[in-house]
Amino acid sequence: MNTILRIIEAFKNFLLEIGELSDFAGRFFKEVFKPPLEFKEFLRQCYNMGNRSLLLVGVTGFIIGLVFTLQSRPTLQQFGAVSWIPAMVSVSIIREIGPIITALICAGRIGSGIGAELGSMRVTEQIDAMEVSGTNPFKYLVVTRILATTLMLPILVFIGDGVALLGSFLVENLKGDVSLLLYFTQVFNHLEFFDVIPSTIKTFFFGFAIGLVGCFKGYYCKKGTAGVGLAANSAVVFSSMLLFIIDFIAVFVANIFYDV
Repeated sequence: MNTILRIIEAFKNFLLEIGELSDFAGRFFKEVFKPPLEFKEFLRQCYNMGNRSLLLVGVTGFIIGLVFTLQSRPTLQQFGAVSWIPAMVSVSIIREIGPIITALICAGRIGSGIGAELGSMRVTEQIDAMEVSGTNPFKYLVVTRILATTLMLPILVFIGDGVALLGSFLVENLKGDVSLLLYFTQVFNHLEFFDVIPSTIKTFFFGFAIGLVGCFKGYYCKKGTAGVGLAANSAVVFSSMLLFIIDFIAVFVANIFYDV
């Protein structure tokens, strides 16, 4: 009986959190078009989230390209389909692997950072001080960070995809003596707009979800300094789960239009 009550309580808290997150998103859309535009803070957040995540995204993308090609090559050799490696790798990375892996990395790197930063500002009453001084903390802290993640994540995905393809080319060059021109000619010959456009559109939603959840967890942080760590951890877990849900919806909708 106690187990059932705990499950019901957990489900109730989950629904309440979804409602609070939806209300938080609605407040964002109300505030985003109101002056003043915190353009300098927006640019600073773009630099912090984009430039400082670049190395991590690049290294991860390069390793993904290497590993994916190394794992796929022996199987395709058995069927005499080694020439299809550039096409298979490029479509797989650009359609699905690149966007979701980069988004998960950014959820850990950026989402936790936002949650911890805003959480520490909440427990040290810096946000309350901004309200007292007449500054709109939601506009300055939340709107700029959500816009920055929404803009920077697609750029990071493009870079990660490109580096992953370079890693795949390196394997093909060493194993099969394939030139750079031949490899990328096969890549672009097999890529279509349907491979690029839906995967690009969903990265904006990925970035929005990461920024929204990170800001939500940090902005309403409680329980003192212990809550800062909890806000950072829950921001990563919640945003990662949300990324998979968004990815499923994006793939489902894209396949409907593609079948038509």
